[in-house]
Amino acid sequence: MQENIIIAASETQSHCYSMVQSSWQQQLSHAIRDPQALCERLGLSSDWLAGAQAGHDLFEVCVPEAYLNRIAYADIDDPLLRQVLPLGEEALTPHGYVVDPLEEADHRPAKGLIHKYAGRVLLIASPNCAINCRYCFRRHFPYSDNSPSRAQWQEALDYLRGDTTIHEAILSGGDPLAANDRQLAWLVEQLESIPHLKRLRIHTRLPVVIPDRVDDALLGWLASTRLQKVVVLHINHANEIDQAVVDACTRLKQAGATLLNQSVLLRDVNDTATTLAALSERLFEAGILPYYLHVLDPVQGAAHFDVPDCEARELAAQLRDHLPGFLMPRLVREIPGKGSKTPL
Repeated sequence: MQENIIIAASETQSHCYSMVQSSWQQQLSHAIRDPQALCERLGLSSDWLAGAQAGHDLFEVCVPEAYLNRIAYADIDDPLLRQVLPLGEEALTPHGYVVDPLEEADHRPAKGLIHKYAGRVLLIASPNCAINCRYCFRRHFPYSDNSPSRAQWQEALDYLRGDTTIHEAILSGGDPLAANDRQLAWLVEQLESIPHLKRLRIHTRLPVVIPDRVDDALLGWLASTRLQKVVVLHINHANEIDQAVVDACTRLKQAGATLLNQSVLLRDVNDTATTLAALSERLFEAGILPYYLHVLDPVQGAAHFDVPDCEARELAAQLRDHLPGFLMPRLVREIPGKGSKTPL
């Protein structure tokens, strides 16, 4: 059985495409990275600070202003806040919650490589993210050990050239769009040169958290590739989609990309049928098709987000009563060793 390949890009990807920082890079550099600053910015009681600091010590805060602007002020129950606010519960270690829930460490044949699924490969084009989601299944991933230089990428690219069963390359991370456009354009050019590759898939949250990331430089290399383009966004709640996000999605579609969304089912974020239905409707209004609804990967530090499978199945059944079939995301779990996502 073949598996996805993960290739981590070098840290030099954080450098700018030109000598002048673009708007999105400036916004990223000014993201809040301190729990006290986050609490103060959102008007939260000081009662939350100790837990926020404890969670931050395990997995640092990173929230850009464009996303902060969509969070209700002084509302501890805001569903967007819950995704980014560290909590003391992250220090708990319940049975079954581990640092590598998908067992990716067992499938790294070379530095920066993970080989998992047949017919497609996953490349970590950047070790960085524009936002640190508290439930991230790679919150413990050893990016420092999986960031090969450009020269070291050649081994991975040669591997792809040698396997004619691979038809799709998936850029992931971190967030691939946290890399600079020079590096991304180079990488896509290398992929284009592999005759049996047909599709380029990009898994990203950046057009959602910093919509200005979808700029002319990005659209230039994206529109020009011969590969069919699919952009898979990660949106968990309808409130994440403001007009700036809609405009960014429109630009991606104009560049020839098909837009899909995958969500994670999260306790106290989107764990009602009404909330999930509103998300699907809002996604479609923005030109995005619902794709997957993942149950939580059991990563250490995120157990407080868990929704049991029996409840998840009941929510999916209720959701089917609210939505037409084309707006119904597939409820799935990723199980280590399986050849694909497992429907629930």
